[in-house]
Amino acid sequence: MQTKAIRLLALAILAQVVLYAASVPAPAQGPTAPYAAMAPLGQYMIPDRASEIALARSAAPNSISDAAEVLVLGNDGYSTAVKGTNGFVCLVQRSWAAATDFAEFWNPKILAPICLNAPAARSYLQIILMKTKLVAAGKSKVEIAQAVKSGLDSKDLPPLESGAMCYMMSKRQYLSDENKSWHPHMMWFVPGDASESWGANLPGSPTLAANDPEERLTIFLVWVGHWSDETPAPSEHAAPTQHKMN
Repeated sequence: MQTKAIRLLALAILAQVVLYAASVPAPAQGPTAPYAAMAPLGQYMIPDRASEIALARSAAPNSISDAAEVLVLGNDGYSTAVKGTNGFVCLVQRSWAAATDFAEFWNPKILAPICLNAPAARSYLQIILMKTKLVAAGKSKVEIAQAVKSGLDSKDLPPLESGAMCYMMSKRQYLSDENKSWHPHMMWFVPGDASESWGANLPGSPTLAANDPEERLTIFLVWVGHWSDETPAPSEHAAPTQHKMN
């Protein structure tokens, strides 16, 4: 079961969210692949602004999300809908938050609520915001991947800050077509390939990890026992067995 969960991490983030890493290559997409190209931008939108705010806040317990800044998606990218006071930033990630080799990178049904702490908002989130602006501008996956590389090389994208982490505890997350609601979890972001330093992915370890070479980081994940609304989460054995978004 742990190996299957690791594959889940390796092909997406979403978020991680996710938002979402992709260290295992996704199947090649031919002309008949369901998400071979971007859909019209409007298909990725949530028409009702209040609904998007509520969904974003569902990523974390109310004690965190009620005082968080909330971002919503518009025609030019994300913008602030609600100003926060505790340093956290909540948003609903779309499919392109994952690495560009994720098979559902253009799936407009994916909605991955995530709530990032201040270090993650100042660093990791900047990649997501940049990718979203590129998507809104009609850029291809190749162009997006190149822009991320250039941004990291030039330091226009800030390095990951120490302590960067997030909550992904929404019962309403849609992480892929096969895994519409995965398991509530928390994630930590660490520069480079650092899975061994945490003892992640080892027998008996509660920590899962996947390296994302495209964004030059490792995502560490730990499941929690309840959703953000405090209802019990499914057991480990009830978790999905397909490798999709976090």
